[in-house]
Amino acid sequence: MTAAEIILAAVTAQRGGELLLARAHTNALMARGAVEIAATHYPLMVVVHTAWLISLWAFGHSQPVDASALVIYLALQGLRVWVMATLGARWTTRIIVLPNAPLVTSGPYCFLRHPNYAVVVGEIAMLPLTLHLPWTAAIFSVLNAGVLFIRIRAENQALDATRQAA
Repeated sequence: MTAAEIILAAVTAQRGGELLLARAHTNALMARGAVEIAATHYPLMVVVHTAWLISLWAFGHSQPVDASALVIYLALQGLRVWVMATLGARWTTRIIVLPNAPLVTSGPYCFLRHPNYAVVVGEIAMLPLTLHLPWTAAIFSVLNAGVLFIRIRAENQALDATRQAA
């Protein structure tokens, strides 16, 4: 296995594990009366992220690794863990609103309203750059920006509605 394949295998396993965790959290939240908001864009987000990972495997598996870009990508993983730990059982890949639950304002949420999306923006760019794939970084950064435009608007509306109900 090349270094790139090891990195890609680790990222693929991480993403698969996160999807399982997100599904468990979503099911638990829904059992507590939570509702999903703006579910129609979710398949688009899945397609973009899946295509990103497939393109990395297709074009990057034998590429040399840029150590400085990898360090930045790994730092982003630390931020991802911080976001997930802060949200705890409320972390999911969907927009799930639990009625009467206070908004999370601790951890990275003290600094940004959507810290996870900041991490994702960095990841979408940095992992391809780690594998010397600037076009992949550019193309998927644009696609991700489109998805995030839709998603952040929907999430902001859900958060504002939650804030007003409280």
